[in-house]
Amino acid sequence: MNDFSVHQVITICGSQWGDEGKGKLVDVLSEQADVVARYNGGSNAGHTIVVDGKKYAFHLVPSGILHPKVTCILGNGVVVNLDSLLEELASLTRDNIDYTGRFLISDRAHLLFEFHKICDGMNEAVLAGTGKSIGTTKQGIGPCYALKMGRANLRVCDLLNFEVDFPHKFRTLVATAQRMYGHFEFDTEGQIEHYRKIAEIVRPMIVDGVSWINAAYKEGKKILIESANAVMLDIDFGTYPYVTSSSPSIGGACTGLGLPPKYIQSVVAIVKAYSTRVGEGPFLSELENEIGEKIREIGHERGTTTGRNRRCGWLDLVQLRYSCLINGYDQLCMTKSDVLDTFKEILVVESYELDGKIIHTVPSSLTDLARCKPNYKVFPGWETDTSNIKVYEELPENLRAYIEWIEQQLETPFTCISVGPGREATIFRSPK
Repeated sequence: MNDFSVHQVITICGSQWGDEGKGKLVDVLSEQADVVARYNGGSNAGHTIVVDGKKYAFHLVPSGILHPKVTCILGNGVVVNLDSLLEELASLTRDNIDYTGRFLISDRAHLLFEFHKICDGMNEAVLAGTGKSIGTTKQGIGPCYALKMGRANLRVCDLLNFEVDFPHKFRTLVATAQRMYGHFEFDTEGQIEHYRKIAEIVRPMIVDGVSWINAAYKEGKKILIESANAVMLDIDFGTYPYVTSSSPSIGGACTGLGLPPKYIQSVVAIVKAYSTRVGEGPFLSELENEIGEKIREIGHERGTTTGRNRRCGWLDLVQLRYSCLINGYDQLCMTKSDVLDTFKEILVVESYELDGKIIHTVPSSLTDLARCKPNYKVFPGWETDTSNIKVYEELPENLRAYIEWIEQQLETPFTCISVGPGREATIFRSPK
């Protein structure tokens, strides 16, 4: 894998529907990084990292925080639930991880409050009544971004001059949300007092994010950029409306941090060896049978944030080609190939058939997508325990054939293979 000896700025993107294992690669590459920056989403995201057998679950804090020389920053594209954030930071303290001076928040990031979560639940209840529930995490992400785009929300900078900016803006914001989503019971004044105390705690973490990240670049700092969610959940490019409310694709890295596109030198896609998604929405390769259940059990496919079962299916090459078009990946990293170690055969969606025609891209219309029939290519399984293999050439021949066929089809090399949850279960490979 091209590392920081070659590139100063590397971006990690999810290439499918999220939960590909981005957090692990961010953790592994953070050993070489000076800065790890998150650019989108909120506490709806979930990264699980395993270090020396211990699990760490992150929702807002970048997983690079586990490396003592790394400074982590939440960019302006992130929506920040400060209550959730402080819980995460407290858990780091309990684990004797000192983040003092190493965790920063952009002053332009938007704040997510408890009433956003109430609105999210209300909206889901209305949609459920129509049979069109999105299946959100109910973490308030959608309403927060909606109010951001409606130019009504509060930002982190409103905590800096609290008495001047926060109380009156917050009262107006709650009233606006009640007009948009309907009346809900909420202790507005109590929350203002709550955030008056929180402001004192987080104020030392707040920086001018745009100036800070660009200064880090000009100082020669090695910057690792991480996304939350993935391209098929992108508000513009995903299976709309069954998407998140932000831009997990590579464009979001620039708008979510204030870093110019020309500074991003390598874009790495995390590709799970099969497919999963959480919530509602089309999923052509979904396995609603014992095979899907086997993948779920072996792969521990349950959400870090919600604990919900993930829907499981075969790898979808049509979807991955579409992902490559949008993000222009330089490298691929395959995760969780070890989950398929016991399968006799592995299937991959090679194309879709729509109205008798073979297509190789994802239709924008969900009506058309629902009418697509997936065409599969069958690969023989490798039926070998790969979890302790350290060198690519020692992987089973059938697994290497699977990997190399996919990279040929996508015209992008796999430079990293993850064969287990721990840092040590990572194989790096030079592209051919």
